[in-house]
Amino acid sequence: MKKTNYLIGILAFSAMIMMTYSCKKKESTTTASTPYSIRMTDAPGPYDAVNIDLKSVEITGNGGTTTMLNVTAGIYNLLQFSNGLDTLIATADLNVSSVSQIRLILGENNTVVVSGVSYPLSTPSADQSGLKLQVNQTLQPGVAYAVLLDFDANQSIVETGNGEYKLKPVIRTIEVALNGSVKGEILPKGTLASVTATANGVSYSSVVNSEGKFIIKGLAAGTYSVTVDPASPLVPVTVNNVIVTIGASTDIGVVQL
Repeated sequence: MKKTNYLIGILAFSAMIMMTYSCKKKESTTTASTPYSIRMTDAPGPYDAVNIDLKSVEITGNGGTTTMLNVTAGIYNLLQFSNGLDTLIATADLNVSSVSQIRLILGENNTVVVSGVSYPLSTPSADQSGLKLQVNQTLQPGVAYAVLLDFDANQSIVETGNGEYKLKPVIRTIEVALNGSVKGEILPKGTLASVTATANGVSYSSVVNSEGKFIIKGLAAGTYSVTVDPASPLVPVTVNNVIVTIGASTDIGVVQL
């Protein structure tokens, strides 16, 4: 009876390990997505406030693919984000290799405040199609990217007379890669293994997928040791002096176990 209970316990434990690895493996297959964020800042202008009613943000990627971002909708006073300040307005995990356009969809509650008086701020170019900003950004899987939208309030507000103002945005896009990543694959394929990148005593881990491939993203620039730790009886293999740079995914190639 004890032997039977022991075998049942081993089988249950093995099943639990396989389920855990299966979950991790599923997660690892999604690592090809690219973290993407959009922030907003402003150059000072001769107004008390410039209020933008932001409803949604959409990007266009390669092949004309469009993605609606997770946006923090609301009314933003652009002048609160000048002199080095900015605010996060939208995020997403993208599955495209490039971004060609960012589109801001605005509501109707746009205003400009001059000498304490609030005036409606019409947005003729954005009423139908939104504010379209052309970008030329190539993305690498596993690398996080940010775009800073730099409004120029002084040039973007046009007074047409009789207390009427229009928004003709002058916006500069500043595209920034925030970190790097390490990728590679192991042989033999199908081996259960974890992968850890270590630099300055700090480690980041992932697992290989069913094809033996892996990627560890969100890495700061530096020199890393990458260790592949397979299931027994195979032994760990370490690749030293792996250089990670911002905006790039370092490929260490095939690691033979």
